Amino acid sequence: MTPAFDAEFSAIAATIAESTHTAFAPRSISPVGGGSIHRAWLLADGSKRYFVKTGALAASPLFVAEAKGLRALSALGVVRTPTFIALGETGSQAFLVLEYLELAALDQKSGAVLGEALAKVHRASSESFGWREDNFIGATPQQNASHASWPYFFGERRLRPQLELALTTGMDRTLLEKGRAVVERIGGLFLDYCPRPSLLHGDLWSGNAAQSTHGTPVIYDPACYYGDRETDIAMSELFGGFPTRFYAAYRAAWPLDTGYETRKPLYNLYHVLNHYNLFGSAYLGQAQRMIERLLVELKR
Repeated sequence: MTPAFDAEFSAIAATIAESTHTAFAPRSISPVGGGSIHRAWLLADGSKRYFVKTGALAASPLFVAEAKGLRALSALGVVRTPTFIALGETGSQAFLVLEYLELAALDQKSGAVLGEALAKVHRASSESFGWREDNFIGATPQQNASHASWPYFFGERRLRPQLELALTTGMDRTLLEKGRAVVERIGGLFLDYCPRPSLLHGDLWSGNAAQSTHGTPVIYDPACYYGDRETDIAMSELFGGFPTRFYAAYRAAWPLDTGYETRKPLYNLYHVLNHYNLFGSAYLGQAQRMIERLLVELKR
């Protein structure tokens, strides 16, 4: 390790010791794969292990929001999340410390347990859609000012900001105007459907769900807010990876509305636009197809 590297992790270790009221001097610091925005590490002293996420100092608000989301999900007592340990800043980087868990991909059994647990998470409700403060979806700011209307909230707090950002990252104005037309007509997808505000994970793709060595499902990296529960289910289907029994168990616990398949591309457009804004043009064609499909549906 370089002196600067050693000093950074010495400061993190000191924060862990202070937060846990237990001496901690890591003997090993190993990189952990899987992240696309921040770096992740396993710190171990031979008996204790911690998962540490690091980033530039500007990442500090992202880590604060992640910790709050994990606490909100954990407080329900129905689904496992990594336990929050500490967060802070060193001289040159921000960090988040969580319980380290050995994780593996969900299998059918753990997927079924997670499906039932997620339905219980979604039962947690609020008087309006939104969250107590803005947070992030990936590294992108996510607006959460509350509103009583879900179509308005999703159009103005989710789709429109991503569309306006996409204009600055290369989307042509013709497609942008079509996206804006979806926002303006969004109410047409909710004529016979009025969702209640449900507590959402907010970024529920297969990379943010796994099982522990004991087979217990675990979710992490949330982007929590109160919204239509269909958005979590739609996101889980966007990139695949969830066992079929996850969906069967969820639907058995709380059946989805018959119009879900029609609204699914609307909800996933938000995430595809965000991936376009974060990672580039590989997602532009998918966003265009979703927008075109939604416009056809909204003209019926």
